[in-house]
Amino acid sequence: MRDRGPVDPPPGPGPRDAAATPSNDAPPPLLLTVDETAALLRTTRKAVYALVDRAQLPGVVRLGRRVLVHRGDLLRWIDERRATSPGRIRR
Repeated sequence: MRDRGPVDPPPGPGPRDAAATPSNDAPPPLLLTVDETAALLRTTRKAVYALVDRAQLPGVVRLGRRVLVHRGDLLRWIDERRATSPGRIRR
């Protein structure tokens, strides 16, 4: 077998990718994309678009054809709908 020399690691994120992925010390974005909203809600893009179309999702901002969601409004909306945990069952 022929030695091909050192193997280069796969290329890391480029300048554009680095800007799209916030670092740990960067503040979270004020406006979330549909993909980020879907990930936060643990659902699909299609479900997020359906919520937007039915006006059931708070903080929706439309910029042309682009749909963004205000992060603070979404987090408050999630918190308001949080189910209370049932108490311990006594025996």
